[in-house]
Order: sequence, then structure tokens, then C-alpha cells
Amino acid sequence: MPKYQATAYIRLSYTDDRSSESDSVTNQRKLIENFIERNPDIQIVSEKIDDGYSGIIFDRPAFKEMMQDITDGKINCVIVKDLSRLGREYIETGRYLRRVFPTYGVRFIAITDNIDTAHEGSGDDLTVSVKNIMNEAYCRDISIKTRTSLDIKRRNGDFVGAFPVYGYMKSEENKNLLVPDPYASRVVRDIFRMRLDGTSALRIATVLNEMGILSPLAYKKNNGFPYAKHGYADKEDCKWSATTIIRILQDETYIGTLVQGKQGSPHYKIKQMEQRPSSEWIRVPDTHEPLIAKQDFELVQRIRRLDTRTSPKRDTVYLFSGVLICGCCGNRMTRKTNRVKGKEYHYYYCPTGKKHGCTNPVMLKESDLVTKRCGTDIIYTEITIGSDLHFAQRCPDCSLTGAKVHILSKVFFGDWIARK
Repeated sequence: MPKYQATAYIRLSYTDDRSSESDSVTNQRKLIENFIERNPDIQIVSEKIDDGYSGIIFDRPAFKEMMQDITDGKINCVIVKDLSRLGREYIETGRYLRRVFPTYGVRFIAITDNIDTAHEGSGDDLTVSVKNIMNEAYCRDISIKTRTSLDIKRRNGDFVGAFPVYGYMKSEENKNLLVPDPYASRVVRDIFRMRLDGTSALRIATVLNEMGILSPLAYKKNNGFPYAKHGYADKEDCKWSATTIIRILQDETYIGTLVQGKQGSPHYKIKQMEQRPSSEWIRVPDTHEPLIAKQDFELVQRIRRLDTRTSPKRDTVYLFSGVLICGCCGNRMTRKTNRVKGKEYHYYYCPTGKKHGCTNPVMLKESDLVTKRCGTDIIYTEITIGSDLHFAQRCPDCSLTGAKVHILSKVFFGDWIARK
């Protein structure tokens, strides 16, 4: 009966050159099998493979399974192609070789490095230490080169992400260039159009679901496109949601601007990603064909910052929703409807009132702010313009006499009314 019950441990990281057969999973397996044929005292009882995991970290699923087998007493020998397959981090690799494996009576074999802890003359301490240092230095060098290369590409406006945003796809001629997806790009344009028309994010999601439009995740799955399997994703039922709509409405990619480098790892030994401050993001305009005009995109962002919630029985917002502010207390004004003898009268009033500290609460008729001309809603001509804000001041022809109302942003308000 063989003396050693062994695990063949195989690892291949993303940074390795996959075109090199010597580091492929198949070749590592074959090398270990040939070694076992020459050593009948060793029997392979399991094979553990970490495909796509860096050697600088030890939080690998197959590696942890192997360590569990060791603590359970199922194996007493670990065989790898070379020392770098076990790990490239000098301190941690040394800890396993000098403390962990000996504590559990585990024999460690690195075939091409001629390391076998069962033989004292094989792989002396100095040799193993030098190899560990060289492996870590190699990993650090690869990390620096990769980071530098990606940083240069980002600053040149090349797309280096794995998954294009919904509405785009990678160009067949240039994988670093985004081109519009013929189908999804039309959906994105419709989303922005509906938001500019005053439709809420939740209502947009509901409309898309009712129309049977596949959500970004469902669309990518259905068409065999790559998609992120971890991190942010749509709801499990793959339906459109308000969160998905808002994410699309905020994405500068749709105006032809690439914003990359939003997250990264602080050190090559730390693989956990962390969010970077916006000041460190790499933003390059005009890198690809835009789906949305910049003016429309900016208007959507301004609308998002306003209180533009719809009433329960409406799909779009009212003309002045989120726009009027009481000039006395600074609160946003609220719309109310009074019904008298079958007729509706609409007002905007300050919800604070004198009881809660507003010294001169305002009550305005919506009809006094808007006049009908040729079937078009036009803001009343007597509203004058201040330096930063619009003011509704004295008007001899209507009930605005003496009232003071702030209307947000001159530029925004003009665009908003034009849209309405």
C-alpha cells in the first residue's frame, strides 16, 4: 500500500501567458502523473485546481479544500509543478512550507524546482527562500506592468472593461472601442426620452416590463453576451427596476465619455477592490459614438435633483413640479387642486405656512404662471429674471402682486419648459 496519500494541486492565474503550454492545466496534470509513475510510494487521491487565481493570495477555493483535507487527515502529501504554483507571496509561502505542512506531517513536492521535504538534501532553506523571493518579485513586476498598461489605455480613451454597458458592444475590429448595439441602443434612447417627458424611473421600468423588453441582464443572457456574475446585477427575476433605470440615466458613457478607473486595489498583494474618489477617475470625452445628446443628458441630471415625484394617478410630472420655491422660507411649493361646481382650480402654496415659521407664505394660481398661446404652455411674460434665480414679482395684471417665488436655474427652466 502506498505510504503517501497525495493531492495534485494545480493553479493557473489570469496573469500567466495562456499561450505557454508549460503552465497550462493539462500540462501541469501530465507532469504530476509522470512523476507518480516513477514513485510508487505515492498515490493521488484527489486533484485540486484553482484556475484564474493569483499566487499572491491564498484565499482560493481549491486551496482551502486541500487544506481542509489536510486537517481532516485525508492526505499527507501535496504535489505541485513548481513552487510558484503553491504561491508567490514570500512570507505566506514560507509559512506553509516551514510551519503548516510540517505541523500536519505533510510531505511537499515541487517537481521542477527539485523540492521534496521528505529528503533533507532536497531544496535547502536558502534555495527555497531565494525562489520565494524571485516568485514574489515576478508577481510584483507583472502587477506594475499590467497596471501601467491599463492606465495608459484608459487615458488614451480605450475601453478596458470586460463588460460593455447596456446599449453598447465591443467593436469586432477593435476590442477597445465601443459601438452602439442596434437593439439595446434604441431602448436606451427611449429611456432618456421618457425621463425628459417627465416619466418617473419606476414608471419607465413598469412600461418596459409591460412591453416585454428584456432587462440588461436578461438581454445579455438571452443573446449569449458576457455579463458580470458578481457585484451589481438586476433583480433575480431579471425584470426592469427603478434602480436599473437610474443607473442608466446617470451613466456618462451614453454621451460618448468613458469614465474608468472607478475602483482598484491599493496594493498588488491585495485583490479586494475598493472604490476610488471621483477625483481619481479617468474621464475621457468623445471616445465613441454617443447615444444621447449632451444637453439632454445634463437636463436629465437636473431633473433627477428636483422633487419630481408623480401623483398616484399620473404617469408624468406636473409642469412646475420641483421647480417653484417659496421666496420667504426656501421650501419647495406644493401643488393642490380645488374643485368648485365641476371645475378644477390648481394652486401652488408654501407648505410651511405662518404656523411653522414662514413670514409671508405664498399662494399662486397655476393659471397665473402659464398662459395659453396657440395651444402651447408659455410662462407668464411678467416673470422677471434675477442674476441667479428667477423671481415672480409685482404684476399689475394678475394675482402675483407682491408675491415672491424663486424658480430654479434659468438655463434649466428654459430647457424644461421647452421640453414640456
